[in-house]
Amino acid sequence: MSISRIFGVAGTALNAQAIRMNLATSNLANAGNTSSTEADAFKAKRPVFQALMEQQQTNAGAQYVGGVKVDKIVEDQSTIQRSFEPSNPAAGKDGYIYKSNVNEMSETVEMMAAARSYQNNVDVVNTARELMLKTIDMIKG
Repeated sequence: MSISRIFGVAGTALNAQAIRMNLATSNLANAGNTSSTEADAFKAKRPVFQALMEQQQTNAGAQYVGGVKVDKIVEDQSTIQRSFEPSNPAAGKDGYIYKSNVNEMSETVEMMAAARSYQNNVDVVNTARELMLKTIDMIKG
């Protein structure tokens, strides 16, 4: 595997983990949202990753076999909480409000895991860079 390919594969992972962190952040920001209908309640978003194992799976944003890309973003299908609060301005005609299905603890863990994966790939890039520089020094000297 060439050094440039290492940078490319790590770059696809950095991009995927950044999207994962952004989704977790958005989920946390919307954790307290309420709605008058279940259909309008905020649903947590999740990335679905795809390993790039063959050339035809690659694209301009993820062009390295061996890398990873976000294939799609899906809504979490866990239950929306319903609460009877007729005095709440967000309540529907029946007096119920619907709360997002975001679990703040799970989202915090998700963000920490994404941050750790991101840092691991930064370390890969830094290590490959150091090896490349040492190789150049050996050739020069």
